[in-house]
Amino acid sequence: MPIPNFQTLMLPLLKLLKDKQEHTMKNIIENLSDQFNLTDEERRIPTSVWKKEPLISNRSYWARFYLKKAGLVESNKPGFVKITDRGLNTLDKNLPRIDTKYLYNFLEFRESQDRRKTDRVFVEEKGNIEDYTPDELIDKGMDIVNSNLSQELLSKLREGSPGFFEIVVLDLLEAMGYGKGQVTGKSGDGGIDGIIYQDKLGIDKIAFQAKRFNEKNYVSSSMIRDFAGSLLLKETNKGVFITTSYFPRDIEKNYSKHGINLILVDGDELAELMIEHNIGVSVEKAYSKKRIDTDYFIE
Repeated sequence: MPIPNFQTLMLPLLKLLKDKQEHTMKNIIENLSDQFNLTDEERRIPTSVWKKEPLISNRSYWARFYLKKAGLVESNKPGFVKITDRGLNTLDKNLPRIDTKYLYNFLEFRESQDRRKTDRVFVEEKGNIEDYTPDELIDKGMDIVNSNLSQELLSKLREGSPGFFEIVVLDLLEAMGYGKGQVTGKSGDGGIDGIIYQDKLGIDKIAFQAKRFNEKNYVSSSMIRDFAGSLLLKETNKGVFITTSYFPRDIEKNYSKHGINLILVDGDELAELMIEHNIGVSVEKAYSKKRIDTDYFIE
């Protein structure tokens, strides 16, 4: 039989967790394969993107990903999954199907998707898939992959310690070519978590602050002003304030006052930069798009 798509797998996956125990995704995938009577050959069918990963495994992980975004399941350690109280309440409704359309009933899911509207637009338009060129379909697919990867990155960062997040910020700024630096690791330093030295003598430097907040805990204007003031104590007028959440809407991302040049990087931009500079991510598969070399065929 055809391999079920990830939305078809959502409800069966949730039902496998109704015992409230923590399960490995490996066992979940095996049970789902049994439920849908997949043959050994069908269980080995690879994804078109990553040949080493079976298609049923890939789609099961995507089903878990969306259920987690809606708060129906949780994953406290890699490779494991557990149902939440919200997931149990959802099962009590005896729904015939759970899909992304149903998940929009949950605020957390709506917020995560509205922040990156690519997924929703693509889902709404894919009925007219023939209207897209192959190049456009590839671009749309990569937008969706990167959007979901961004959300996963932010989730991982929020689960880690503040000290680890400071190291991530340092790695990112170094990877972006701003220079070598160090994490201060001190309290009472005016909110400065690290320094990037742009020259060997340390004359030209950038101070940074790393705030590991959840997505509902916004950085306040007073935090930004305090950090801007603390830059003078480090004898620099350059600063970067990076957070896993968001800044007040009325604050410009290039915050320049009284000779201070301060750049604000919110969670969305942080994730994009980490993906661009391969911080916390690895290349799974690279594509090269080829075209006819018309010059070759000139006689």
